[in-house]
Amino acid sequence: MSKALIIIDIQNDYFENGAMELVGSLPASENAKLVLSKFRNENLPIVHIQHLAVAPGSVFFLPETKGQEIHENVKPEDGEKVITKYYPNSFRDTDLLDYLKSKSITELVVVGMMTHMCVDATVRAAKDFEFECTVIGDACASRNLEINGKTVKAEDAHNAFLSALAFFYADVKNTQDFLNS
Repeated sequence: MSKALIIIDIQNDYFENGAMELVGSLPASENAKLVLSKFRNENLPIVHIQHLAVAPGSVFFLPETKGQEIHENVKPEDGEKVITKYYPNSFRDTDLLDYLKSKSITELVVVGMMTHMCVDATVRAAKDFEFECTVIGDACASRNLEINGKTVKAEDAHNAFLSALAFFYADVKNTQDFLNS
């Protein structure tokens, strides 16, 4: 089984003073960096996904801003694949699927942001494309959500989405368990 790391949208706008700060983005990025180091040390494929917002009214990940840049904790190195996307699902209108197939990848390890949006959409699509998926839960981050006038705390949204993914779509692990496996 050939494995690749997918790093989704760990971009500056999700951090302190960014246009869409998430809860726990810094510790999540530090865990993602540990996973990234493992993949680099083992010379395994790494794919950085970078979201750009081009829809009218977008307020974060605007092209050619500091906010859309990949965060320094997981900055791509020469030779690492970077894919630009415009939708939550990293496969939609990108060359991600073709790239993974060209490398005979069958297993994906996923870290990134936001748990409830782009991580969720990408993992579900990946499973539909028959990839085996592992999500590193503490290397992902979310934000407070609102529905019908009620606030759903970021931690609750994060855990709800991870538990839903764990039900069928992915094996969900924490960073230390993954690194020790």
